[in-house]
Amino acid sequence: MASATVQIEGTTIGTTTNSEGRFILRNLARKVYKINVSFVGYVTQTRTVDLTSRSVAQLSFTLLPDDNLLSTVEVFGERYKQPKKLDAITRMPLRPSEQIQSISVISEKSITEQGALTVTDVARNVPGVTLFGSYGGVRESMSIRGYRGVPILKNGVRIDSDFRTGSALSEMQGVESIQVIKGSAAVTQGIGNDLGSAGGVINVVTKTPKFTNEGEVSLRAGSWGLFRPTFDVQSVLDKNQTIAFRMNGAFERSDNYRPVIHSNRVYINPSLEWRPDDKTNVTIEMDYLNDNRTPYTSSVNLSKDTEENLYDMPHNKFLGFKNDNVNNKTLTYAARITRQLTDNISVRAAYFGSSYKVDNTSTSVKTVVNKEYNMRRRTISRSLRDDRNSTFQLDFIGRDIFTGPVKHTFQLGFDYKNTDLSITNYTPVNIDTINVLAPSISNVLPVAVKFVPETPVESNSSSYGIMAQEVMTFNKYIKAILGLRYSYISSQDGTSAGPTTGDAWNPMLGIMLTPIKNINLFGSYTTTTSLLHAARRMENGDEIGPSKTRQFEVGIKSDWLNNRLRFNLTYFDILTKNLSYSTYHPGTTQPTGYFDKAGSLKRKGIETELSGSILENLQVMMGYAYLDAKYENSPAFKNGSAPMNTPKHTANGWIQYRFDKGVLKRLSAGIGVYFVGKRPVNDFAIKPDGHGSMTNEKPFDMPGYTTINAQLAYSIHKFTARVYLNNLFDALGYNSYYRGGYINQIDPRNFSAVISYHF
Repeated sequence: MASATVQIEGTTIGTTTNSEGRFILRNLARKVYKINVSFVGYVTQTRTVDLTSRSVAQLSFTLLPDDNLLSTVEVFGERYKQPKKLDAITRMPLRPSEQIQSISVISEKSITEQGALTVTDVARNVPGVTLFGSYGGVRESMSIRGYRGVPILKNGVRIDSDFRTGSALSEMQGVESIQVIKGSAAVTQGIGNDLGSAGGVINVVTKTPKFTNEGEVSLRAGSWGLFRPTFDVQSVLDKNQTIAFRMNGAFERSDNYRPVIHSNRVYINPSLEWRPDDKTNVTIEMDYLNDNRTPYTSSVNLSKDTEENLYDMPHNKFLGFKNDNVNNKTLTYAARITRQLTDNISVRAAYFGSSYKVDNTSTSVKTVVNKEYNMRRRTISRSLRDDRNSTFQLDFIGRDIFTGPVKHTFQLGFDYKNTDLSITNYTPVNIDTINVLAPSISNVLPVAVKFVPETPVESNSSSYGIMAQEVMTFNKYIKAILGLRYSYISSQDGTSAGPTTGDAWNPMLGIMLTPIKNINLFGSYTTTTSLLHAARRMENGDEIGPSKTRQFEVGIKSDWLNNRLRFNLTYFDILTKNLSYSTYHPGTTQPTGYFDKAGSLKRKGIETELSGSILENLQVMMGYAYLDAKYENSPAFKNGSAPMNTPKHTANGWIQYRFDKGVLKRLSAGIGVYFVGKRPVNDFAIKPDGHGSMTNEKPFDMPGYTTINAQLAYSIHKFTARVYLNNLFDALGYNSYYRGGYINQIDPRNFSAVISYHF
């Protein structure tokens, strides 16, 4: 059993078991000891060992379940255990509370209880994480701490390499947890060329075998024709319990509260795990999603960009055409092997790959005609994207190794990443001009459209990194955390004569103090380097150079009530320097071909999070985030202005209660509230930005909104029925990539019901 607590009775000497359930206690005096081994939900075992006449002794412990203490899975996962595959993004064998980074984990339990169907549904339970934009309902571009387009990984590998969005769709049926690292993660992720790299990373973790013979089938139906059958089956394949298989799958089809709009998808997720001996673990898995959906915009602004005048468009109206469709075909695959070399040293190797193909035909109504904001030109366009990514990781890990009184847990690692991307855009076709206020709008193309392909744009990027991390435990009160990474990247696209290369060193420094058991105070310093625009030339011929982000964090990580409940509080201060912008000929929007420096962007704020069980049958997830983000010393953006779609305030809350006695026994109920504050729809530019944005005028703020969701569930024998009520009070809210022409309404009040059978 991994992560069991080992303690010498009457002393502070102790350790935890490794992933194979082994432990070593060194440098003990020659006398008799009582050793206790405990794990939540199991009966503590005690053994006596006599070292008066010998220096080495071997003991074996078998922990038996305690029916009175056995815990359920918490909202953040299993107590005292490292969440599965967290090491794909942290590269260390430590629980979130033991790490210096701000890490949040949302478990499968919470995903099921809330009926979450998207990454957005899950991530709203993490303070400081918001949806930047859905780009017409076909993507999930997330923001963390005001950084748009943070990379979304699946089992450690990215799918969508677009540095602006990082936002491929995911299917929740195969998801075991959503893991979020907030803030700079350059030590593990490398050079941060995505717009959101310094904000953090979101890892979607898929299900793998648990070496049990069980399964579940379910059927969900609800508003707007939702029909969604799913299955999850797993089995041990041999009598020695060395190999197990698991298969997840889903089909979904749905219409929409607007006409024409619909979606359908097919998903499958097989995995195989092999344990040839007690020191080796091999996992192979695949994840495939074929998704079709109609892209759409829900509103337009009926005034200039300085005034909020959003059109509350009737639900019987759709501004696009029946031909609009986005097809996403996403394939990910992975192979991982871990080998315990000694009781304290292991090696881990992993290969991850992905293929992401998109065929997008969509209609835009962004262009205003004759300065009449209700009159819009409809333009239809098509694009193809073929995005292939791969990652190889190799880690050498030491755990609980002593040099004198100092305990070391460390990682030495190497990784290699490669991206091959091909994009084909077709020349947009102007179709007609419409009055968005008209009582009816045709959704049939008046003429056949023949798309003319433009020259495909192909690019390749490869990078490698060498890194080291160490946690030094001096005593039960003080830990020091050190990390250093060297990264190298080479990029090639069709517009440059040769590859663009660069490298960077990024450190991580931290200290963790434990004045009281289960309360950790921490402070850290990390950096992220972006080389995305480093090779751009200024008018004097000099290169812009790298953009660097430095981050300070201090906070509290604490566990309460036998690790049932966790409370975290973090203050962060982030500064991104050496931004750049394109320059234009005076009085025109014609680019000069040169770039200039755009100053700095400073972010600071507070995040607080409470998650777990207050009582055995009362679970909570609550959070609040405050963010102050503003440009500084910038010739391109208004000093003191916030970047687009950056709310100062966000909050979340979810309470789940399970009745365990009386006539309501086996009934559970949950209610959640989610708030997103107002945020600017665009950057406050004082020079042309290449997006057609106005200059020297403050963009309007997208209004904040609050939604309330509820859930009821009842279980009897092997059946469970659930009812989900979303946006209970029919709040009106929007997400937007405004300057791209996307304003998307959150779903109005809706409901669904699911019945599942466990076997």
